[in-house]
Amino acid sequence: MVKAAGGYEPRPGFLQEHIAAMPELRRPELPTHDVVALEPLLDSADMTPDDWVRIAAAIVARHDDYAGFVVVHGTDTMAYTASALSFLLPNLSKPVILTGSQLSLEHVRSDGREHIITSILLAGTLAVPEVCLYFASRLLRGNRSQKIHNHDFVAFDSGNLPPLATVGVGIHVNTHLVRPPGSGRLTAAALSCRPEVAAVRLFPGIGARMLGQLLAPPMQGVVLETYGVGNAPSRDPALLSAISAATAAPREVVVVNCSQCHGGSVRQTLYSTGAALARCGVIPGFDMTPEAALTKLYCLLAAGLAPAQVRERMQQDLAGELSLN
Repeated sequence: MVKAAGGYEPRPGFLQEHIAAMPELRRPELPTHDVVALEPLLDSADMTPDDWVRIAAAIVARHDDYAGFVVVHGTDTMAYTASALSFLLPNLSKPVILTGSQLSLEHVRSDGREHIITSILLAGTLAVPEVCLYFASRLLRGNRSQKIHNHDFVAFDSGNLPPLATVGVGIHVNTHLVRPPGSGRLTAAALSCRPEVAAVRLFPGIGARMLGQLLAPPMQGVVLETYGVGNAPSRDPALLSAISAATAAPREVVVVNCSQCHGGSVRQTLYSTGAALARCGVIPGFDMTPEAALTKLYCLLAAGLAPAQVRERMQQDLAGELSLN
């Protein structure tokens, strides 16, 4: 990103210029690497699911040529892309590490320099065959990460899983957390359509009319961000009716219950207000982040699975995104 008259924006060639000028990247202990620019270059706020697929396809096309991959990405939607890639790249046997910065590389105090250097080192040397996110000296599982700050160098956290690795004077890998490698026969998940999915955050006073409009056709899947352990308003029969009508046949909208809390898990039947959602056909998202739940829902529906299959797989751990205990 470079500062322009209208605000910071991406500029083609800028990253390559700065990487070429970084003497650390030419040291013998750093893995050899190439820089590939995907076009068009985007501010991450402009990312769409098509761009997730574009990144996945670029990795698949080069999979056999490299020991690992670093995706330099804007921070705003990095957690969404990291989550999506974990579902789009099954059988992964090499590290895929997303990183970025809070301050642009043109800034004298940019955190991007260390992030790029360390990400290249980790991607080329660590046996962590997962989609990860590296930021502020921590390697997080990508589909467990969330952006927690927009004005601090510690911009990301993983509320329900410790870091896969921490980087200080040395590099410590929590090997017991790292998923085993896949077969390595990497193919990007086949997506046959562009499903209609959405996320809605509950708030006190949310009305049945608004929620009903969101759940109306052509909507196919919704992540419902609820209170606490998965609770929602239960005194409004019209609101519960709107949910029930959407999840029942013939509509069969897949509605997934995720907590608004950064840590913890949905326990949908612990309180009567959560049990009301279960009776309406809402399925628990357990300890998935809303970002992971939304991207997983998109990928499953885009693969052409029937609603019953999507409901079943949303409640299964596919890429380390949820814990069932």
